[in-house]
Amino acid sequence: MKKITVAFIFSGFTLFAFSQDSSKISRIKTLLEITGSGKLGVQVIENMLVSYKQSLPNVPEEFWNNFMKEVNPEALTTIIIPIYDKYYTTEEINKIIEFYQTPLGKKVISTMPQIMQESIQAGRSWGKEVGEKVYNKLKERGYVNDKQ
Repeated sequence: MKKITVAFIFSGFTLFAFSQDSSKISRIKTLLEITGSGKLGVQVIENMLVSYKQSLPNVPEEFWNNFMKEVNPEALTTIIIPIYDKYYTTEEINKIIEFYQTPLGKKVISTMPQIMQESIQAGRSWGKEVGEKVYNKLKERGYVNDKQ
């Protein structure tokens, strides 16, 4: 009888933990939908393809269009969920969702694509500047020359 009682108690805790976990996962999915994470991921891929198109002008546009048809934003969402699960509690996820439903939160979501795009461009410029600075200092000290 004690074994049966212990088994019921254990299975009850297991079911409670599972339902909490699936509820948290559901809330994370809601958060990712609200923020448009999948769409942002697609935008990153599209920006990346712009660079490829410039460096590979002989590749027909049809190739790029067919490639983009294979890009699945839900796949990105699926791999992001465990990361949010790892760093945020259910309560924190709920508070983040609350924030994104406020006027400021909605503004953050709506401006995020532009901010990301401009940040990527700024990062490229900065990286180029730093790279040139490193090269010039290496050249100045005789570690490299123009023939390399």
